[in-house]
Order: sequence, then C-alpha cells, then structure tokens
Amino acid sequence: MTQSVLQSIAAADLPERGQTLAGGVFVTRYWLNGQERALILLPDELSGKWGEYGVEIKGASSYSDGESNTRAMAEAGSEIAIKALELGAFIPSCLEGQLLMAAKDDDLLTLREDRFHWLSSQFSANFAYYMDFGGGWVHGRYGKSSERLVRPVRSLPIQ
Repeated sequence: MTQSVLQSIAAADLPERGQTLAGGVFVTRYWLNGQERALILLPDELSGKWGEYGVEIKGASSYSDGESNTRAMAEAGSEIAIKALELGAFIPSCLEGQLLMAAKDDDLLTLREDRFHWLSSQFSANFAYYMDFGGGWVHGRYGKSSERLVRPVRSLPIQ
C-alpha cells in the first residue's frame, strides 16, 4: 500500500482551502475521534460496486469515519476499497462527503455531477450511502452491488 509522504501537518503549514496539499486539494479542517484533521480530495476517480447486496459488513457503518469504514470494506473484499487504500486514501464517509459538497458549493472543488458517488457508510445489509454532487444530497437506499464512482480522500492529523 502506498503511503502519503505527510503523516501529519502543523496548523501553521495548512494552505488555504482549495489549494494543493499531500497529492490532492485541501478541502477543510474537521474533527474526528477527538483529533482535528485536514481533509484532502485526491484527483483519482474509481468505479465499482460497494460490496455484495445482502451482506452486512461489520465495522463499515460509521457516519463520520471513512477510513475505518474503508478498511472494513477492504477486509470483506471490496475492490474499490482496496484500490482506495492502495492510493494511501479511503472512501469518504457521509460526513466527509458532505464536507466535499460544502467545498464544491464554495467553488473550491470540481466534482462530477453526472454520476452518483459511493460513500463508505453502510446503511444496511442491502444498501450503502451515496452522494449526488449535482443536487447536493446524500441517500442511503442504493443496492451495494451497483456500479458507482468513488473520489478517494486522505485525512491528516493537524498538530
């Protein structure tokens, strides 16, 4: 698995939102599990199934922690999750997807509006959440075995 050169970043070294950072575009600062983090959108675009319809993946239901969701997906054999982790990245959670949408709305990012994007947050054994960057909404009722896009992200602890 390829790792990001940066493992963390000092708050004083953060660029403006929408500027280059760690191989992608700095989206925003956010808090996750008691740690302030920098969310970075990578330029890569992946496509694939979230997982198998009817199979619940334990550990992939976090609304906020896309990295832990993606690791659980990969352990269960999800090809898009494995590809994201190989990039030193992960599939955004519902929260992280909404942060991407907010940055897009502020004209800091360009995201495809013609296709739905998977999020790593599982809704149930049958469904996973996805994001419509054209309409700006998150929905949880789409079969996991459908092909959707993924825009991987990276998250760095802020020191």
